[in-house]
Amino acid sequence: MIAPLSLLVVLSVSLLIMLIGAVALTMTGLSRESARFQAQSAFLGVGFTTHKAKHVVGHPVRRRIIMMLMLLGNAGAVVTVSGLILVFLSASGPAGWLPRAGGLIAGVGLLWVVFTSRTIDRHLSRIIGVALRHWTDLDVRDYASLLRLAGEFSVTEMRVRPDEWLADKTLAELDLRSEGALVLGIERTDGSYVGAPRGPTAVRPGDLLIAYGRTSRLKELDRRPAGGAGDRAHHEAVGRQRTHETSLTVVPGSIQRSCT
Repeated sequence: MIAPLSLLVVLSVSLLIMLIGAVALTMTGLSRESARFQAQSAFLGVGFTTHKAKHVVGHPVRRRIIMMLMLLGNAGAVVTVSGLILVFLSASGPAGWLPRAGGLIAGVGLLWVVFTSRTIDRHLSRIIGVALRHWTDLDVRDYASLLRLAGEFSVTEMRVRPDEWLADKTLAELDLRSEGALVLGIERTDGSYVGAPRGPTAVRPGDLLIAYGRTSRLKELDRRPAGGAGDRAHHEAVGRQRTHETSLTVVPGSIQRSCT
């Protein structure tokens, strides 16, 4: 009976590893469902090449988790197959195969019930999460996803030229927030960096602005000329942003989004 029990232990460890991987991926910002799917796919070596895989391989921490799951999955597959062969080879002839096969099926069924139980899964996930936070620094969020950079929003670098509308003004004068753009940082020509700049901060020719907003708005802002034409473009952008914001109509008990 040692061989069947050893095989069940290997299967239990494999299921536990997939659960640990799923919890670890969840801690990096993936949804619970996506994290479980990616962890199982990586460990089992199937179905990983989906359109959602780019959210994993493009994130350094997630990539390390997936690589570890793949390595452990390959090792686990070899051990499982070897154990399965030993289960039947060590039996005393075909007459001993049936009891062992029945025992394996019953053991696998029990493992399935245990690891698919929502109550057990919730408690195990909580324990694993606490352990991972204590012993690792996997709580690294995917800021590209949090900022919705895969959609219409982006973070862009803009080099300020002397003939542009941005040059020789303070952030308060530019009032970029009113048109839906935020300056996250400014790299000066001397190499110094201003993080999270505020209203009095001046924008000088040659500065590199790191801005966040709608991609179309940032592209237009990067080409906006100085003078009256630039001022008119700013006022038009502010008007469009206000129209977009007022399209979110709050009604009692709910939020209704109208089409724009």
